[in-house]
Amino acid sequence: MAKNEHIETISLPVLGMTCASCASSVQSMLGAQPGVNHAEVNYATQSVKVAYQPELIQPETFQKVLQDIGYDLILDQVHGKEQQQAVQEDQYQALKKRCIAAAILTLPVVIIGMFLMDIPYANPVMMVLTAPVLFIFGNSFFVNAWKQAKHGKANMDTLVALSTGIAFLFSVFNTFYPEFWLSRGLHPHVYFEAAAVVIVFIMLGKLLEENAKSNTSGAIKKLIGLQPKTVHLVRDQVEQDVEVDTVVVGDLLAIRPGEKIPVDGVITEGYSYIDESMITGEPVAVRKEKGATVFAGTLNQKGSFKFTASKVGKDTLLAQIIKLVEQAQGSKAPVQKLVDKVAGIFVPVVLLISLVTLLIWITFGGADGFTHGLMAMVTVLVIACPCALGLATPTAIMVGIGKGAENGILIKDAEALESGYQVNAMVVDKTGTLTEGKPEVTDFIWTEAAEGRQPELIQVLFSLEQRSEHPLATAVVRHLQNEVVSAINITDFDSLTGRGVKANFKGETFYAGSHRLLTELDLSLSDSLHKQVEDLQEQAATIIYFSTSTTVLAVLAIADKLKEGSRTAIKALQDLGIVVYMLTGDNEHTARAVALKTGITQVRSEVLPADKALFIEQLQAEGKVVAMVGDGINDSQALAQADLSVAMGKGSDIAIDVAKITLISSDLQQIPKALRLSKLTVKTIRQNLFWAFIYNIIGIPLAAGLLYPFNGFLLNPMIAGAAMALSSVSVVSNSLRLKFAKLN
Repeated sequence: MAKNEHIETISLPVLGMTCASCASSVQSMLGAQPGVNHAEVNYATQSVKVAYQPELIQPETFQKVLQDIGYDLILDQVHGKEQQQAVQEDQYQALKKRCIAAAILTLPVVIIGMFLMDIPYANPVMMVLTAPVLFIFGNSFFVNAWKQAKHGKANMDTLVALSTGIAFLFSVFNTFYPEFWLSRGLHPHVYFEAAAVVIVFIMLGKLLEENAKSNTSGAIKKLIGLQPKTVHLVRDQVEQDVEVDTVVVGDLLAIRPGEKIPVDGVITEGYSYIDESMITGEPVAVRKEKGATVFAGTLNQKGSFKFTASKVGKDTLLAQIIKLVEQAQGSKAPVQKLVDKVAGIFVPVVLLISLVTLLIWITFGGADGFTHGLMAMVTVLVIACPCALGLATPTAIMVGIGKGAENGILIKDAEALESGYQVNAMVVDKTGTLTEGKPEVTDFIWTEAAEGRQPELIQVLFSLEQRSEHPLATAVVRHLQNEVVSAINITDFDSLTGRGVKANFKGETFYAGSHRLLTELDLSLSDSLHKQVEDLQEQAATIIYFSTSTTVLAVLAIADKLKEGSRTAIKALQDLGIVVYMLTGDNEHTARAVALKTGITQVRSEVLPADKALFIEQLQAEGKVVAMVGDGINDSQALAQADLSVAMGKGSDIAIDVAKITLISSDLQQIPKALRLSKLTVKTIRQNLFWAFIYNIIGIPLAAGLLYPFNGFLLNPMIAGAAMALSSVSVVSNSLRLKFAKLN
């Protein structure tokens, strides 16, 4: 690949795909175009993701290529999904009408074919009734099969068109030239009812499948439905109702009791309790007052307030969640790539099997060999179902990811959902994961060396910590601000990774940091101060030392409250057979105290950020599948190393880009839920694939007449058509069971 080439990735809705082989055709046709680096089709979401070089090819060309083989692309990236849904709804209604009309014509054909074969003109009547079923109401099968054939492709339409077309033409021949068989002592069988019933059953199967598939994307529809269409805009103290699309950042909006919040923003006047459960999964309403952030899609309860819009349109948290869920539902699980390969060669293999079936019957079937062979060939073409294979994985993934989103668990892609169930080791960060992540200074102890200099030293400490990026430094700054301390001009500031900070003031070097920094400086504490520090550490406090190069000036104790559900979550993970490791940059005393409170037995203290990634690598080398839970920013290296990365995120600070799974509410108790969801989804995928493969492995030999030499059993093409339709519906229905699964 040339270094200077510019690659763009675009995701577009596809129209007209009716089976997994269609998806394979779309993928191979687009992938073969010059300038396209990669194309990936998802049959369940009816979309294609294309990575291409815009200087060589444009999306309009993709559309033209697909139109040539009977499909279409929607190029509108803003309203593409809505357009696709509208087209699909129109197609669904049209299919429904065609299916009803075909069924009305097919019913008399079945009655005549089964019970009234001897009435006068039975065959011509059946032929006249069957012709419109195939060539008017079922003409899409033949049109699409022809478009595929022109490009040397084959799909499910090819199987349906060939099977029903052959059965119809054979029956027409026997209707007009019965003497051809009678002169040879054979009965001229007709199969009009089989051809008509197969078309009706496949149409009915498609209707049921589309209906079930639309339910799998319920989570997205629910999320999209959270945003109100209109808002109360406040201009010059006057409220006016406007479309939500017209709101811009900085607009002042009013919210009344019981209304949904339209965009993200900050409250400027009033207060209320807001139900954020649809985004965080937490059922308790949260009090919000002036200065608090509110999010689009959340529900205001009793109060009224005004707020300033800070994020609108695609930038809101809700829009980010919708985009993430859509991308995740469109992603492919590793197992799907194998299934796609099978689906890609499925139809040609079935065509070959059907021809071999006919030849074997003609060779070994005796007097009725050709007739039986022709019916067996038709039945093989009818019963083969690439759809069940194509739907097995993506429908389960769609429902699983949607279920996660409804519970405040954002899953980035199918791979994360598939790998979650294998996790047997979990590494958790302490601050912000097990604890609230809001550290506060509880104790401030000056040493004798600081006597007489405290007003100046406190300014030095304030200036040092103000420039540090560590969350504990923020706690010190917040504490000192309450004492109305102002910053002074320090020089040569330096951040000492994992140890602390240092800077110069009036020719003297000052340090603020951990015990490790104290050891490096070769400084020690008096016995009484050492005892005080130990007592504070026993209470799970973190100690920060403030010193010069030669003496300790002060000791600060910082405590971070444990989250309510931490102990319960750790217990739930351990019950799932997962070994939990706590890694922290904190000292051993504090780390042990937190571990004791949470029930964690494996603890590593005074660990630098880079060491976390090395520790995970070490666990992986031992054969463990490791999940890492962190805040998604400080732990980015470790999150990248882990097999499954989980970020704790609150509100708009959500670390969506870093982790494979993001817990919106930052509640550790969501992790066991996420792992259970993964287990259930993988189980559903396996069940679906098992039935899809077993169905074809058993169905095709039965259709070919495998049992005929033993008991004279030949499968009727009508029953084959019904079985084929049911196979797809059963796979989708099995995936939908996930919707009602309990994650607790």
